[in-house]
Amino acid sequence: MSSPATAPPAPASLKRIVAASLIGTTIEWYDFFLYGSAAALVFNELFFPDSDPLVGTLLSFLTYAVGFAARPVGALVFGHYGDRLGRKKLLVLSLLMMGGATFAIGLMPTHATIGSMAPILLTVLRLVQGFALGGEWGGAVLLVSEHGDARRRGFWASWPQTGAPAGQLLATGVLALLTAVLSESAFGAWGWRIPFLLSGVLVIVGLWIRLSVDESPVFKEALKRAEARKTENAPAERMPLVAVLKHHWRDVLVAMGARMAENISYYVITAFILVYATTSAGVSKQTALNAVLIASAVHFAVIPAWGALSDRWGRRPVYLIGAVGVGLWMFPFFALIDTGGFGALLLAVTVGLVMHGAMYAPQAAFFSEMFATRMRYSGASIGAQFASVAAGAPAPLIATALLSDYGTSTPIALYVIAASLLTVVAILAAKETRHRDLTDVSPETEDGSSAPVTTGRTEDARAL
Repeated sequence: MSSPATAPPAPASLKRIVAASLIGTTIEWYDFFLYGSAAALVFNELFFPDSDPLVGTLLSFLTYAVGFAARPVGALVFGHYGDRLGRKKLLVLSLLMMGGATFAIGLMPTHATIGSMAPILLTVLRLVQGFALGGEWGGAVLLVSEHGDARRRGFWASWPQTGAPAGQLLATGVLALLTAVLSESAFGAWGWRIPFLLSGVLVIVGLWIRLSVDESPVFKEALKRAEARKTENAPAERMPLVAVLKHHWRDVLVAMGARMAENISYYVITAFILVYATTSAGVSKQTALNAVLIASAVHFAVIPAWGALSDRWGRRPVYLIGAVGVGLWMFPFFALIDTGGFGALLLAVTVGLVMHGAMYAPQAAFFSEMFATRMRYSGASIGAQFASVAAGAPAPLIATALLSDYGTSTPIALYVIAASLLTVVAILAAKETRHRDLTDVSPETEDGSSAPVTTGRTEDARAL
């Protein structure tokens, strides 16, 4: 018989939880990606006008990378309090912080108005965005993973992951629409502000939905056990960060390695492509945005399919398909873009994102299953977000610098292939987690000592 802590929620309840996580992550990623697209298209002129165009783009991407630097800090802070206070409260806070910073960017004066203070303020707001996103991802995927049916956890947990392409789709779509209906001068003067101000409306909708869901039953059960330990004068629980580093340091390293190819390839395919296609392949901004827009829609559709396959085949095999696939695709990717044709550009970005989806889809369940409940928010967030500093943060910067130095895509392709090899090594070193029981207290037992993690079909049996 299923216990209340482990029984799957009613389908309607689970769908509401998935919807709340998906809409929240979509808004958060919309805000984050909107900055990246604007950095590639207009921020170099608005905030770094005295620089050479390519140097201005590099400086613009540098402020973009600052957001990634703040993500590990957000992971530490939100992870700690998310493991102590619950997932829901921290998710509400992250949404408010991200939306507020994005709305403020839409109101910012440019370099022409306040000089060097403009890029400084822009960097501060980007730091707030990164801090908020560092805490968002872990909580959103855990809320679904800890509610969901164990046998379909990969599928259900992949839905918050679709928030990334959905946010990219929304951000790129709004920008594509504005660049289509506005002249280049009008878009540069005031049109770029509209999508940032739109974030205020989206946050209100997201909060209304996110506040309607309940806390994870797995976390509630773990919190009850922690309270019971206090009344029994048992040894105090370690801080989540300390517990993660003591019991899960290998898992943190695996998660970081797993993210290298996923993170680097994504920002090369979706952010750097706006620079490369327009400067090297002679493609218009509108054409490049349209290609990313359509490919993001395909990306959104394939992520749940890859998540479902990870329930049948395991997290590792599906992840390996993506890591190997994206590495093999890099040279054809740039060769297709170099043709200058829209069809070839669309094919390049779409196949790249389909391969990326094979890594991104099982990642939510995979990382959630690596860590015990009372340190899961911290562990998953630290593993995911610390990798972003070395992976996604410098990816557009490195790619742009390589293009500037060598004038060819070859070193950029080799850069992504190297990341793919690193991810393959990390996944081969990992254990399959598909059948792990999220309610298991292991590897930290009630007295704080180390114990083996359950790897059998415990949770599947409980759900039957």
